[in-house]
Amino acid sequence: MREVDELRPLTAGRLLTIWRESAREAEDPLERSLLSNSRVLAECCWVRGEPAFPDSGAVLEELTAREMESLLEMLGGAGEAAQLNPAFDPARFQALGEV
Repeated sequence: MREVDELRPLTAGRLLTIWRESAREAEDPLERSLLSNSRVLAECCWVRGEPAFPDSGAVLEELTAREMESLLEMLGGAGEAAQLNPAFDPARFQALGEV
Protein backbone atom coordinates (compact mmCIF):
# COMPACT_ATOMS: atom_id res chain seq x y z
CA MET A 1 0.00 0.00 0.00
CA ARG A 2 1.18 3.49 -0.81
CA GLU A 3 2.49 5.60 2.06
CA VAL A 4 -0.06 8.04 3.48
CA ASP A 5 1.02 10.35 6.29
CA GLU A 6 -2.04 12.59 6.51
CA LEU A 7 -5.77 12.14 6.07
CA ARG A 8 -7.68 15.36 5.44
CA PRO A 9 -11.43 14.96 5.97
CA LEU A 10 -13.81 16.32 3.35
CA THR A 11 -16.77 18.52 4.11
CA ALA A 12 -20.21 16.91 4.26
CA GLY A 13 -21.14 18.84 1.12
CA ARG A 14 -18.18 17.44 -0.82
CA LEU A 15 -18.97 13.91 0.35
CA LEU A 16 -22.56 14.31 -0.82
CA THR A 17 -21.39 15.55 -4.22
CA ILE A 18 -19.06 12.56 -4.60
CA TRP A 19 -21.84 10.16 -3.64
CA ARG A 20 -24.28 11.74 -6.11
CA GLU A 21 -21.73 11.65 -8.93
CA SER A 22 -21.00 7.98 -8.23
CA ALA A 23 -24.72 7.16 -8.08
CA ARG A 24 -25.17 8.64 -11.57
CA GLU A 25 -22.34 6.49 -12.92
CA ALA A 26 -23.15 3.14 -11.32
CA GLU A 27 -26.40 1.43 -10.41
CA ASP A 28 -24.73 -1.54 -8.73
CA PRO A 29 -24.25 -0.76 -5.01
CA LEU A 30 -20.80 -2.36 -4.82
CA GLU A 31 -19.55 -0.51 -7.88
CA ARG A 32 -21.01 2.75 -6.57
CA SER A 33 -19.27 2.21 -3.22
CA LEU A 34 -15.92 1.54 -4.81
CA LEU A 35 -16.23 4.61 -7.02
CA SER A 36 -17.26 6.83 -4.12
CA ASN A 37 -14.60 5.52 -1.79
CA SER A 38 -11.83 5.85 -4.37
CA ARG A 39 -12.80 9.48 -5.00
CA VAL A 40 -12.86 10.26 -1.30
CA LEU A 41 -9.45 8.69 -0.77
CA ALA A 42 -7.95 10.46 -3.79
CA GLU A 43 -8.91 13.76 -2.18
CA CYS A 44 -8.15 12.86 1.45
CA CYS A 45 -4.81 11.04 1.34
CA TRP A 46 -1.63 13.12 1.49
CA VAL A 47 2.10 12.40 1.65
CA ARG A 48 4.52 15.15 2.66
CA GLY A 49 2.00 17.83 1.72
CA GLU A 50 1.19 16.38 -1.71
CA PRO A 51 -1.77 14.24 -2.78
CA ALA A 52 -0.92 10.56 -2.35
CA PHE A 53 -2.91 9.61 -5.46
CA PRO A 54 -3.28 11.61 -8.67
CA ASP A 55 -6.93 10.53 -9.07
CA SER A 56 -9.51 7.95 -8.07
CA GLY A 57 -8.36 5.59 -10.83
CA ALA A 58 -4.96 5.35 -9.15
CA VAL A 59 -6.66 4.46 -5.87
CA LEU A 60 -8.58 1.64 -7.57
CA GLU A 61 -5.44 0.38 -9.33
CA GLU A 62 -3.17 0.44 -6.28
CA LEU A 63 -5.31 -0.45 -3.26
CA THR A 64 -7.30 -3.52 -2.38
CA ALA A 65 -10.83 -3.07 -1.10
CA ARG A 66 -9.58 -3.92 2.41
CA GLU A 67 -6.82 -1.31 2.20
CA MET A 68 -9.37 1.26 1.09
CA GLU A 69 -11.63 0.26 3.99
CA SER A 70 -8.77 0.63 6.48
CA LEU A 71 -7.95 4.14 5.28
CA LEU A 72 -11.62 5.12 5.37
CA GLU A 73 -11.96 3.78 8.92
CA MET A 74 -8.97 5.87 9.98
CA LEU A 75 -10.44 8.88 8.20
CA GLY A 76 -13.77 8.35 9.93
CA GLY A 77 -12.15 7.93 13.31
CA ALA A 78 -13.49 4.42 13.97
CA GLY A 79 -10.53 3.73 16.22
CA GLU A 80 -11.17 6.92 18.20
CA ALA A 81 -14.59 5.76 19.35
CA ALA A 82 -13.11 2.54 20.71
CA GLN A 83 -10.46 4.52 22.59
CA LEU A 84 -13.07 6.81 24.14
CA ASN A 85 -15.41 3.97 25.08
CA PRO A 86 -13.82 0.55 25.65
CA ALA A 87 -17.26 -1.07 25.29
CA PHE A 88 -17.64 0.37 21.75
CA ASP A 89 -18.01 -2.43 19.20
CA PRO A 90 -17.30 -1.14 15.66
CA ALA A 91 -18.82 -4.24 14.02
CA ARG A 92 -22.06 -3.86 15.97
CA PHE A 93 -22.13 -0.14 15.19
CA GLN A 94 -21.71 -0.81 11.48
CA ALA A 95 -24.42 -3.50 11.57
CA LEU A 96 -26.85 -1.06 13.17
CA GLY A 97 -26.17 1.42 10.38
CA GLU A 98 -27.06 -1.19 7.76
CA VAL A 99 -30.57 -1.77 9.14
